[in-house]
Amino acid sequence: MADHGGGGCCPPMDLFRSEPMHLVQVIIPIESARLTVSYLGDIGLIQFKDLNAEKSPFQRTYASQIKRCAELARKLRFFKDQMSKADVKSSAKSEAKPEFNFDELEIKLGELEAELTEVNANNEKLQRGYNELVEYKLVLQKAGEFFKAAQSRAEAQQTEASSQQAAEDSLETPLLKDQDSTADQGKQVKLGFITGLVPQGRSMAFERILFRATRGNVFLRQSSVDEAVIDPNSGEKVEKNVFVVFFSGERAKSKILKICEAFGANRYPFAEDLGKQAQMILEVSGKLSELKTTIDAGLSHRANLLETIGKQYEQWSELVRKEKSIYHTLNMLSIDVTKKCLVAEGWSPIFATQQIQDALQLATVDSKSQVGAIFQVLHTKELPPTYFRTNKFTESFQTIVDAYGVAKYQEANPGVYTVVTFPFLFAVMFGDWGHGICILLATLFLIFREKKYSSQKLGDIMEMTFGGRYVILLMALFSIYTGLIYNEFFSVPFELFSPSAYACRDAACSEATTIGLIKARDTYPFGVDPAWHGSRSELPFLNSLKMKMSILIGVAQMNLGIILSFFNALYFRNPVNVWFQFIPQMIFLNGLFGYLSLLIIWCTGSQADLYHVMIYMFLSPTDDLGENQLFPNQKTVQLVLLLLSLIAVPWMLLPKPFILKAQHNRIHQGQSYTPLEGTEESLQVEAGHDSHDHEEFEFSEVFVHQLIHTIEFVLGAVSNTASYLRLWALSLAHSELSTVFYEKVLLLAWGYNNWIILIVGIIVFIFATVGVLLVMETLSAFLHALRLHWVEFQNKFYEGDGYKFAPFSFALLVDEDE
Repeated sequence: MADHGGGGCCPPMDLFRSEPMHLVQVIIPIESARLTVSYLGDIGLIQFKDLNAEKSPFQRTYASQIKRCAELARKLRFFKDQMSKADVKSSAKSEAKPEFNFDELEIKLGELEAELTEVNANNEKLQRGYNELVEYKLVLQKAGEFFKAAQSRAEAQQTEASSQQAAEDSLETPLLKDQDSTADQGKQVKLGFITGLVPQGRSMAFERILFRATRGNVFLRQSSVDEAVIDPNSGEKVEKNVFVVFFSGERAKSKILKICEAFGANRYPFAEDLGKQAQMILEVSGKLSELKTTIDAGLSHRANLLETIGKQYEQWSELVRKEKSIYHTLNMLSIDVTKKCLVAEGWSPIFATQQIQDALQLATVDSKSQVGAIFQVLHTKELPPTYFRTNKFTESFQTIVDAYGVAKYQEANPGVYTVVTFPFLFAVMFGDWGHGICILLATLFLIFREKKYSSQKLGDIMEMTFGGRYVILLMALFSIYTGLIYNEFFSVPFELFSPSAYACRDAACSEATTIGLIKARDTYPFGVDPAWHGSRSELPFLNSLKMKMSILIGVAQMNLGIILSFFNALYFRNPVNVWFQFIPQMIFLNGLFGYLSLLIIWCTGSQADLYHVMIYMFLSPTDDLGENQLFPNQKTVQLVLLLLSLIAVPWMLLPKPFILKAQHNRIHQGQSYTPLEGTEESLQVEAGHDSHDHEEFEFSEVFVHQLIHTIEFVLGAVSNTASYLRLWALSLAHSELSTVFYEKVLLLAWGYNNWIILIVGIIVFIFATVGVLLVMETLSAFLHALRLHWVEFQNKFYEGDGYKFAPFSFALLVDEDE
């Protein structure tokens, strides 16, 4: 949620607890209702309650206005569709307020839609006519070629026969090969013909169906068109054949017409006379030229119209969305019996009270209403929504917490600590300052271009990455820090802060091994000494270091979670949770794993086995410790801690349900009574409400819930501590993978002394590093850090059963299409 705390109107941002909220009631005169809601939408700090939930959308007061808005939205979608087809882009949103109101916009959009629809219809009609003329011209040309060929053959026959009579009938005679040229004139039949175009893909089937339907009593000639033509009916480019069908008789004609219609063949008239054919071709060419000019003028007019629409499209779209949201909000308000005012109820932050009152006063003045709106605070037991004012830096961290569950109203917010602990735990698993620098550069690129990307529509993965850019920034910075501690740069150690503290005893210890090394200088000042890398004891040393560090971090974070539960109990004035939840939990966790953490810190370097110390603390607490003795009176201390941990379990389990039952009985004692005669009706109603509100206390349910909670904590203390060992495991995996890619790919390719192999090796190393270590390992470490926060940390104190503050705000409106 955007930070609304600009200027000096709001208190400083506090993420630890959600903003204090109150339920407000606003009584608005009906003449200023629309403007009032509009001004409240500009502020965006009030969440209206639906006071007409029992009514259907069509029964509400402003249903007709919403229909008008929906109709305008439909027109705008039509414009957008037309602009996308014409490749016209809408102008960027203007900050200036629109120059016309809603009624003027409705008239304007209606006129534009009618004009654009008419232009489209005319253009479609002209384009159809143009495509028909193009096809007609092709028919005239191709069919004319058929008849010219027939005429030339007829003239040849006339020369051979030297008969004047044959010359008069020679136009059709050669076309019917099976007709006897010397037949009687009385027996000769006048043939009809049909010309047109048929799609090439259907031409063979067209010919077969014609032959079968007429039993072979037709003569068909086809010729393919060189280029695809636009079909007048479908508007798509289709490859076609020009055909001429000769037939005899009306029955054959009707069959041919039906077949043409079935196959989508477009028919065109044709004259036998060659002179008429030439004249018709000239006429068609002239009409095509005229139509082309007309169509171009229509398209130019349409383009200008769409450009005009595009300039103001975003402004109009925003105005319609605002109006629709205003009337949706007005429909949530209840109308007074006098039908002269609307009553609104909603949640708002306490700090926004003055802003809301100023907006109400301004709306009264601007609407020239004689009566102002009335603002008052209502007292309720209903749980308010949760509202954290975040900025672009803290928003992504708060989103991580909200994905688990929205905080209950004013409970401690883990988002404050997540800002630091989340990237730190990620970095513990990802520690390599070379990889950290790569991620840092990629993140800085996103941050420097955030203005550009924030206004663009990005893909799902890119949008997620861009939204969490500041999380990734801190992850990269912490990775550089832990990488310097581990002393790993793409798995290669460097003597950054001083030379190694170890040196060779003699010239024979040139290999990277701890045998023969002696401490020659002061301890390496920061991080792991580079001499450890490549040594025989590197893995045992780093395993021990990272495993112990994981336990320390885990116990510290779990303690933080339990301490936050203490602050929650103090804030909500719940001493039962302090005495019977916080204290026994602290004793149990620290009596076992806090003690282990102290042993790790104080006894590092001793010969004692910490595994044995912890195991025998449970199995044989009274036995002698022997070589596992680390300090005086250790056995006594361990016995006391073990006893306290055992006492803490029933301490958590038993007292709380009985205390809650006693509190319930004390609070509701004597509240079941029968109202006396003459009691006011309002009091009776109130008593009736109270009797419904105070449900019976189910002791068994409370006890079972407490039992589950206790078992979960006791088992979770062990499993959650073990779960933090994933920090060690993933850190080791990342380090080893990095070493493998460096030694087995880059160094191996370098050893061949061949430029081609070296280049291939570098390319493979880059792709392996980016694909596996910078993408897959980043995602893996991110998910594990997420789990540690959601499960191991937040389950100690975070209920997360609240609901998010969703104010009526124009800034949060999203385009319906998106």
